[in-house]
Amino acid sequence: MSILEADLVRVIARSTLRSFWEAGHADAEQPLKAWYAEASAADWGTMMDIKARYAHASVIDAERVVFNIGGNKYRLVAKVWFAGRAVWIKFVGTHAEYDAIDVNAL
Repeated sequence: MSILEADLVRVIARSTLRSFWEAGHADAEQPLKAWYAEASAADWGTMMDIKARYAHASVIDAERVVFNIGGNKYRLVAKVWFAGRAVWIKFVGTHAEYDAIDVNAL
């Protein structure tokens, strides 16, 4: 495995993002693709690393973080497993949809 391959983060699952923009949120496609590309190439070791890049992200706990997407029009909740270099997309939606969920239950 090359050094570059070792640094990649697995983002699970891109299909969640695609389903969202195909379900009537076409304006979210490019911002979500940009977030996916950045997250896939990230070298995050702690939540502080995430906050250094995404100052407006909200850290929920040691594993979950909420990202503002598309100029803060959408929210993406992800669970981060730093040791395993993986990010699980738990939710993507509008602010109204986000306000209706219990982010601590994701």
